[in-house]
Amino acid sequence: VQLQASGGGLMQAGGSLRLSCAASGRTFSNYVMGWFRQAPGMEREFVVAISRGGGRKYYADSVKGRFTISRDNAENTVYLQMNSLKPEDTAVYYCAATQTEFGSSWSGPRNTYEYKYWGQGTQVTVSS
Repeated sequence: VQLQASGGGLMQAGGSLRLSCAASGRTFSNYVMGWFRQAPGMEREFVVAISRGGGRKYYADSVKGRFTISRDNAENTVYLQMNSLKPEDTAVYYCAATQTEFGSSWSGPRNTYEYKYWGQGTQVTVSS
C-alpha cells in the first residue's frame, strides 16, 4: 500500500492542525493505521493507532486528550486532528500501515518494526 501524508505546517502553541494520510494500492480497510513522529536527533516515536474499522484507538500518553485519530475507509484516508499543540510536538509526522492486530487489552501496535508500509512524512512545527 502507498501512503501519502499531508497537512503539516507551522503553528503557534495552542493551535490546531489536521494531518491526512491517503492510501492507495491495496484494500485500506485491511490495515491497522498508525501515526508516528520523529524530532531532530530523536528516534521515531509512536503517536497513535486505529483499528481496521476505526472502533479502537490507542494513544501515546503524550498526546492523549489533545490528538484524535479517525479514518474513512470509503475514502482510504486516515486523519490526525491535533489540538492544543505544544512546541514539543514539533516533528516530522509519518503515517504507517500494518496488519498486526490490536491486542485483547485494546493496546495497538506501537513499534516501528510492526509497520510494513510508511508514508513520506509531513513536517509539523509548533512555535512558542
